[in-house]
Amino acid sequence: MVPLTEGVIGALALAANLASVVLLVSYKDGDAKDCSVWLCSRNDAIGNVAVMIAALGVWGTTTGWPDLIVAAIMASLFLSSAFLIKRQALAERCAVTAHQHAKA
Repeated sequence: MVPLTEGVIGALALAANLASVVLLVSYKDGDAKDCSVWLCSRNDAIGNVAVMIAALGVWGTTTGWPDLIVAAIMASLFLSSAFLIKRQALAERCAVTAHQHAKA
């Protein structure tokens, strides 16, 4: 019963996150804040698909390994996004600082 519940909740969450992704797609190439919102929404939608796949895996194998594998993949996806946003934010901060020094 737990894998079925996990799959249903994953499908409902996917529908909500896909709606967010559609609304936010125009912001994906914006500044660090905009890009962060886009990446988080995208990652959430990917996570929802992964949860549904894991639910099938748990059901098929009757073990928790599919959940652990998906958790590791999602952790790496979120860490990758975090490093990307941090790099972009630092570059934006450097550009603002350089601009302020040039005006002085």
